Amino acid sequence: MVGYYHIVNRGVEQRVVYKEEEDFKTFLDMLCTACKLYGVRLHGYALMSNHYHLLIETTQENLSKFMKHVNASYAIYFNRKYKRSGHLWQGRFKSWYVTDESYLYTLTGYIENNPVKAKIVKKLGEYPYSAYQSFMETVHPVPCLKDSFVFTDFKDKNEREAFLQSAVDERILDEIKKASDLVVTSVKANTLSPEKLQKQFKKVKNSEERDRKIVEAYNEGYSQHAIAACLGFSQPYINKILKREREK
Repeated sequence: MVGYYHIVNRGVEQRVVYKEEEDFKTFLDMLCTACKLYGVRLHGYALMSNHYHLLIETTQENLSKFMKHVNASYAIYFNRKYKRSGHLWQGRFKSWYVTDESYLYTLTGYIENNPVKAKIVKKLGEYPYSAYQSFMETVHPVPCLKDSFVFTDFKDKNEREAFLQSAVDERILDEIKKASDLVVTSVKANTLSPEKLQKQFKKVKNSEERDRKIVEAYNEGYSQHAIAACLGFSQPYINKILKREREK
């Protein structure tokens, strides 16, 4: 199926697959080569010591071929360099199809927060082997990352920073952790519609009433991104309103 995917793979027996800086760089070079060969776009990534997270977009139905190329190329390099033999990866990669733009936004924050959650670094931007530094323009972007929606949707790096700092919608992230895929299975979610959401905000008289309606819509099951799109605001701005209302 063509579209966005969250890809995860681990080293066999959870062993380290990136031992030094050259290994991280080599994997990214091979990833970009494969992106060019198979028409795949890279939107985000985090390379941890014994596994990786990728957020990619396929334009053809060739995900398996693409991932086989990436994993096999790197395994050959790693085994040759460290004079080892046998399987490098735990098995076939795991993939989740991203069905919704709110998931896409949330996944970006989730992937970037992996080094923080693992307590490798204390805050976003300190880990050198994720996309964050590229998005913040503190390093030259990995070539295949230049077409990421983070660059196209958020032209200014300050906007990108605000987005990445607040992209994790806690409810959606909880669904991601609990679900076996990224499909919204809630019956309630199927009753939500942009038209219904617009009606809720149609007669709002002031910002205080609007903010209350935002909290109500969020509690009903609408994502931050859906609310932002309805009101013409950015998702980070909706996130700030929700945080402020919770603190009252």
